[in-house]
Amino acid sequence: MSELQAPSPDIEASLSKAMQKLAALEALLEEEFESLKAQNLSNFDSINENKNNLLKELMALTGIHKPEDAQKLDSRWNEFKDKMRLCRNLHRRSEILVTRKLDAINGALESMRVGTGQSSVETYDRLGRIRRGRQITGYMSI
Repeated sequence: MSELQAPSPDIEASLSKAMQKLAALEALLEEEFESLKAQNLSNFDSINENKNNLLKELMALTGIHKPEDAQKLDSRWNEFKDKMRLCRNLHRRSEILVTRKLDAINGALESMRVGTGQSSVETYDRLGRIRRGRQITGYMSI
C-alpha cells in the first residue's frame, strides 16, 4: 500500500496547520453541542458554517477526500487521525442529541392528534412489551 503525501511539499508544516485547524474544529464541535442543548439555533447555524469551512480546509491540507485516503497517510499523521476520530465522536454526540429531540417532538405532536382513531405513539403494557397504536378514548376540547 502506497502512502499518500499531503499536497504541500513540507509535510511537517502541513501537519502543524492541520493540527491547529483540528483543535479549532474540536472547539466548534463542543460549542455546537452546547448550542443544541440550549436550543440556540442561530448560533448552531453559524457554527455549522464555520465547521464546514474548517473541514474543507482540512481536506485541502491533508489530501483526504474519502475515508480510505486517511489510511494511506504515513505514521507522522497518526495523532491527527486519532484527533479526527475524537471529532467524529463529538459530531455523533450532537447527531444523537438532535435525533432524540426530534423523536420527542414527533412523539408530542403524535400524542396531540385527536380523531385519527389510532396513535402511533409507542406505549408499554403491564408486562413491559411495546404496544403500538393504542386507541385514543378521550377527546380534546379547544
